[in-house]
Amino acid sequence: MDAVLDNLDVYVSGLFTTLRLCLWSGAIALVAGTVMASFRVSPVPVLRGVGTAWVTTLRNTPLTVILFFIAFGLPEIGLRGSYSGFAIAGLSLYTSAFVCEALRSGVNAVSAGQVEAARSIGLTFSQALRHVILPQAFRSSIPPLVSVVIAMIKNSAVAGFFGVAGDLSANGQSLTSAQGYAALPVLTGVVIFFWFLTVPAGLLLAVVERRVAVIR
Repeated sequence: MDAVLDNLDVYVSGLFTTLRLCLWSGAIALVAGTVMASFRVSPVPVLRGVGTAWVTTLRNTPLTVILFFIAFGLPEIGLRGSYSGFAIAGLSLYTSAFVCEALRSGVNAVSAGQVEAARSIGLTFSQALRHVILPQAFRSSIPPLVSVVIAMIKNSAVAGFFGVAGDLSANGQSLTSAQGYAALPVLTGVVIFFWFLTVPAGLLLAVVERRVAVIR
């Protein structure tokens, strides 16, 4: 484990870079996933079609293909940016499809009586969705959203191989290829530091789940 201890600062720097990548991606994915979940349950056929196409396309496309398309395809048509920005875009788009389905399951768990009561007092569909349905859907969707968040953190490891500088996977690759350290201890360190992200995230979200649990 000398490779890890001798380069502890490299791992810590990679940890914070990965954390920043995940925070941005998670926030964007949550917003986009919520919008698409609203589309999926909308009474407007066009919106339902957009939501269905979004989820079907992104959920059935490998993350590596999405990142490759964004990082190397978009510059060819004149859309340029940093690799970190491309990684956030690809990771958030991919994750948003799973956030959408998690929230849609929560929407479906809301009793029909709640929706009928909202409509009976004169709320429009969008008002009922915003004030009645989505707040309850978020509460019942916490368990699947926990899995989505943890999967997103693990998926961020792929971003390091698409030019993102300084994250855990990129730093691990640099230690093995540029500095000549053995791969096994270096990758073991990468795994351990990913645990520093996934385990606390799981514990924190478990606390949130208990606090907002729906009483049945």
